[in-house]
Amino acid sequence: QVQLVESGGGLVQPGGSLRLSCAASGSIFSMYAMGWYRQAPGKQRELVAVITSGSNLNYIDSVKGRFTISRDNAKNTVYLQMNSLKPEDTAVYYCNAVKLEGGKLNDYWGQGTQVTVSS
Repeated sequence: QVQLVESGGGLVQPGGSLRLSCAASGSIFSMYAMGWYRQAPGKQRELVAVITSGSNLNYIDSVKGRFTISRDNAKNTVYLQMNSLKPEDTAVYYCNAVKLEGGKLNDYWGQGTQVTVSS
């Protein structure tokens, strides 16, 4: 079982920055992948950024060049640095971990943190 706790959300003006953190209860080094998703009101949850166990990175087009996902294995924490924020980035952001257990990939989720971009 993996527990994930997000922090760092809040209210920020357009053009501002925030850094989200996701602290895992166990080692993230062994995770198949870790990522950040977001869900805006009335919309489906979407994958924002992912980092694999091999440190491959992937982002949705709308955040490329503005968001950076990274991880600190020693702290068992994954980060999402968000710069040049736009109102359309407003959403609840969820941390996700994918772990290979008994030959099966299992998903784990955090409780979510609200990000609001508004003047």
